[in-house]
Amino acid sequence: MERIDPQPTADERTSLLEYLNYQRATVLLKTEGLSKEQLNRVYPPSTLTLAGLLKHLWLVEDSWIKERFLGLPEAEPWASAPFDNDWDWDFHSAPDDEPDALRLGYERACATNDELIATHDLDDIAVAQLKNGNEWTLRWVLLHLIEETARHAGHADLIREAIDGTVGE
Repeated sequence: MERIDPQPTADERTSLLEYLNYQRATVLLKTEGLSKEQLNRVYPPSTLTLAGLLKHLWLVEDSWIKERFLGLPEAEPWASAPFDNDWDWDFHSAPDDEPDALRLGYERACATNDELIATHDLDDIAVAQLKNGNEWTLRWVLLHLIEETARHAGHADLIREAIDGTVGE
C-alpha cells in the first residue's frame, strides 16, 4: 500500500478515503522489514506489540465495514476466535502469526473494504445499530476507522522507535 499525502482540496469522500489510506499505510510502514521477534517485542508498562496492533486493525477493518456496516457474517480468523474467553484475543494471539501473514491479512482487509465502500454513499445507514439503538452512516464508520487507525499508528510509531530507532511519519 503506497503512502500518499491526502489532497488539501479534495471533496469529502475523497478526503475521508485518502486520510484512512494514509493512516493504514503508516501502520504498514511502521511494521515493514521487522522480524517476528521484533514485531512481538513488548515495552512495559504497555503490553502492545506491533504484531498485536496489525491483527487488531485487521479485526477493526473486518468488523466495522463487513459485519457492522454491511451485515456480512463474521469471517475467519474472527469467527472461531475465543473472544468470550479472551476479549483481546486479537492482541494475544498475534505472536503465533507470521509477520507476512499479519501484514497480508491487514492489507487484504483494507483492499476488500475499499471495494465495498466504493459501492455505497456516505449517507448510507449501517445494517447494525449502536447499543443505544442509534444508527450510523458510512461517513461515521469511516471517521471511526480513521480515528482508530491513527491512534494505533501513533502507538506503532513509538514502538518502532524503541525497536530500532526508526522515526518519522
